[in-house]
Parts: sequence; C-alpha cells; structure tokens
Amino acid sequence: MSAPATVVAPDRHAEYNKSRIFLVSVIALVTAGMAASLRSNIAGDLQSRFLDPIDKAHSGEMIGNILGVPFLGFAFTIAIGSPLLDIIGMGLLLPLAGICFLAGTLLLIFAPGISSGVGIYHLLYVGAIVCGIGWGLVETVINPLMATLYPDEKTAKLNHLHAWWPGGLIIGGLLGVGMVQLGMDWKLQLACVLLPAVAVIVLCMGLKFPPTERVAAGVSMGQMFKELAQPMFLVLFLSMFLTAASELAPGQWVNIALSRTVHMPGILLLVYVSGIMFVARHFAGPLVHKLSPIGLLWISCLLAALGLLALSVANSPVTGVLAATVWGCGVCFMWPTMLATASERFPRGGALLMGLMGTAGTLSINFVLPLMGKIFDDEAARLAGGVDKLKALADGSEKLEGIKGLAAQLSFKEVAILPAILLIVFGAIWLYDRSKGGFKAKGIHH
Repeated sequence: MSAPATVVAPDRHAEYNKSRIFLVSVIALVTAGMAASLRSNIAGDLQSRFLDPIDKAHSGEMIGNILGVPFLGFAFTIAIGSPLLDIIGMGLLLPLAGICFLAGTLLLIFAPGISSGVGIYHLLYVGAIVCGIGWGLVETVINPLMATLYPDEKTAKLNHLHAWWPGGLIIGGLLGVGMVQLGMDWKLQLACVLLPAVAVIVLCMGLKFPPTERVAAGVSMGQMFKELAQPMFLVLFLSMFLTAASELAPGQWVNIALSRTVHMPGILLLVYVSGIMFVARHFAGPLVHKLSPIGLLWISCLLAALGLLALSVANSPVTGVLAATVWGCGVCFMWPTMLATASERFPRGGALLMGLMGTAGTLSINFVLPLMGKIFDDEAARLAGGVDKLKALADGSEKLEGIKGLAAQLSFKEVAILPAILLIVFGAIWLYDRSKGGFKAKGIHH
C-alpha cells in the first residue's frame, strides 16, 4: 500500500456516508438475489400450470428461457450503463434499479390475469427481463462504487459486498420453502421482492455518491476505452463467460432439476450452497493474500468442475449435500474475484471494464440455461422412446419422474466441462505471474 493512497483516500471520501452507501448497495444486491431465488423456486409451478398446456415437449426449454432471460437483461443494461455511469450518475441509476424490480415482479405476478395461453409465456418473459434490467443497474453502480471507495482493498471489499448476493438467495430460498409448506401461492412468494425494492428507492433519496475512481484520477473516457485492447483483459473477459456459467446457471436450474434425484427440495441445496458462499466471501482477503486472485480462481475452477460432476451422479440427500458442498466451495469466490482482477490489473478501464466482465458473465447464463433445458428435454424424449411417448406419460407418474431425474443429471454433467477448461487458462496466468515475482495490483496512474 503506497503512502499517497493512505493519505488521499480518506480525504477524498470523507464527505460521503460510506456506511449508508454500503447498506443500500447490500439491500439492492439482496433484492436481486431474492428475486432470482424465488423465480427458481416457483419455476416448477409456472412450468406445470402455464407452459405444459402450451407445449409439453418443450416446456423445459421455455422455463429455461424465462429463468435465463433476466441475465440477458442484466448483460445489456450493464454493457450500456457502465460507460455512461459517470454521465448519468449513480444517484439516478440505483433507485431506478428498485423501480425495475417493482415493475418486473408485478408483471410476473399479474401475467396470468392479463393474458392467456402463449400470451402468458410472453408476459412472464418480459417481466423476467425487466427484473434483469434492475439487477444490471445494481451491478453497474455498486462494483465501481466499491472500487472507488476502497481502492486498496478491492478484492476483499467486492467479496464482502457480493456475500449479499448469496445472502439474498438464502432469504428468498427460505421464504419460498416456508411459504410452500404453508400452502401459499407462488404469487405471494414473488411479492416478497417488493419490500426491499422499495427500501432501495427510499434509501437513495438525498444520498450523495462519489465520482468513480477513473474520473477522480482524471483518466479520460478515451483512455478508459483504450484498455479494452489489452490482451490480458480479453482473456479475462472470455474466461468470465465460463466462470459465471459454472456458478449461476446450475444455481438457477438446481431446484427444478435436482429435486427428483436427491429426494429433497432442490431449493434447500441452493440455500445451503448460498450459506457456504455467504460465509466464505468474508474470508476472501486472507486467501487472496496467500494465493493471489488468479490462484484463488484456479482452485475455484477445480472444485467447481468436480462439484458439477458429483451433482450429476448424486442420488440421495447425503450425496446431494456432499456434491453441493464441493460445487459451492468452488464457485463462491468466482464472480467478485473476476471483477476485482479486472479492476486491479486495469484500473484505468474503470466502470467500463468491470461492466463488460458482468456482461460476459450474464450473457453466458442466457445461453447456458436454455441449453441445460434443451439437454433435459432431448434426454427425456430419448429415455421415453420419443416425444410422443413422453407426452403420453401421466403427470407425476413414477416413470416420468424417473426419466426427468436422469435427464436432469445429464444436464449438470455437460456443464462440468466449462470450469475444467479454465484450469488451463488460469494455470498459465498463475505460472506467468509467479515467474515475474508474483502479482501486484496496479495503481490507476501506472
């Protein structure tokens, strides 16, 4: 840590209410996590009530699209919003995120009352996109915000903040499970998202946000865009497609896919894994000091690949929990550490580079989730002896449930290749860094 940083940082941010800024950032991320968890929990209801009557043979792919499209909304929002962040301002974009969560959730809740048949699918799809835009606005603001307020502890602070993504998944998951046990409707489950969404809007009122690290350092927009041409950034950008797909796609798919094979609500596995992530992210600082960010990512990918393979063969609550533990320990540091790595290596890239990392991550989910749904549909049809025979099986029958369970396992096995590829990429970067005497985070004036 250089002497100027320790002197300048407190002076530059003394006028900002750091604790309130951190709190509203946390609540915004919790809202996004709750929304994702609750969408995952009600996916089975939406599929059986509204999508099976439209097209039973392709309803898995349709629900995969609905679960995946928020990530597309996120991707485009963060790609467009990040370079414009300093122009539009954090103080406008963060409360706008709360408004999007409100609007998207209400559209999901009232879709069946507004339309019928295939129209319901289209409205559910649009509602999910609007929620994704809200999530995109959250990450557009909070990631450069943490890098700005805590320039010397980016990896640790981004992990601390992003502990609240799984925190939101836990809250949403437990609410969902509890409400299902009480026999409460899927609409009431989704309505839980409305309260924190309103809190974000209210807490942003009158709150002053700092200029980003790039603007404060006098780095021009042109210099920021030049960082896009750095070869190492392109490697990280492409790697983000695979790390995010290893974490978020199986997380959205776990309830609908694994409940049949591990004989417990899959959402409870998601809550359990989220608990691992919530705790572990608070210890990211010491691990990064010991291993380096890239070293931590290499170990994460090894555990993620092994965990996904284990999930593909898990067939009881015990093996399900064991497999989920390995996978959860693997994916827990991926997202925030990838963001911090981009910011530490290319601080002049500012919000743009961090935003593009988020874009890469979420675009990959939008491809991988429907792909998991398609693998599921195709394997189910193959096991049944054809689409017509699959359609003829009675809902809830032992044979149909058995087929769906096997199809679900295959979808996890296919995704395990993604983190395995990164073992080579991150291994090479790790060795390169070590050959240069270890990695040191760059200052913005490098």
